[in-house]
Amino acid sequence: MRLSRFAAYASSLLLAAAATLTGVGAAHADSGDRQSAAPTYVALGDSYSSGVGAGNYDSGSGSCKRSTRAFPALWAAANAPSGFSFTACSGARTDDVLASQMGPLNSGTGLVSITVGGNDAGFSDVMTTCVLQSEDNCVARVNQAKAYVDSTLPGKLDRVYTAIKSKSPSARVVVLGYPRFYKLGGSCLAGLSERERTAINGGADHLNAALAKRAADHGFAFGDVTPTFAGHEICSGAPWLHSVVWTNIGESYHPTAAGQSGGYLPVFSRTAS
Repeated sequence: MRLSRFAAYASSLLLAAAATLTGVGAAHADSGDRQSAAPTYVALGDSYSSGVGAGNYDSGSGSCKRSTRAFPALWAAANAPSGFSFTACSGARTDDVLASQMGPLNSGTGLVSITVGGNDAGFSDVMTTCVLQSEDNCVARVNQAKAYVDSTLPGKLDRVYTAIKSKSPSARVVVLGYPRFYKLGGSCLAGLSERERTAINGGADHLNAALAKRAADHGFAFGDVTPTFAGHEICSGAPWLHSVVWTNIGESYHPTAAGQSGGYLPVFSRTAS
């Protein structure tokens, strides 16, 4: 049943994975002259920061898909920082953040947010494997990603976090994690098995633990979005994460606009202060 039901979806997801992982772009800065008590803010990271899945993308951001409904843009609109640079980009890995996103950081930067690490750990390939292959292969691929998080990702995060600290030594830096994808025992009648969903959720928890540890070691704050997304996972009655978006497969497994405003924004707002 798996292959007949999901073969078409898996092929689309493979194409989307390749497209998502290649998008990196230049900064899109707020050019307004507003002045307020809020600090100069720079938003770095991957698609969970750029707002893939939330819609209403800035046409100037191209494949980076920066959305006005993403939590960085929502926070900036509500707090009127003295400067706002939004360089997060769909598909970004740690090396992409270092190469393409850090230009706006300087000694005057007061606040930085970042989500990164999921693409380094192979998020898209994990999901493709779990959809296309067997339960055992899915679990094995999740475990492979967890091993990468243990062995290789910490050093990559250290390089990014050290560069942020070097460029913006006075900034408050908020590292945000990733939600669990699935409500176990939920309303989904088809798709991945409970064993696969459990493994994927465990992979997200494992990644979040690594992000929190590295953030703490660098003196950064960590924003855990797992509690705010609880009850709003895929297979819940009111999901804040897309499952499969047939009309735009690249938005699959990303937060909706409600996930950005209700899942990420409150955590960032609390942690940024």
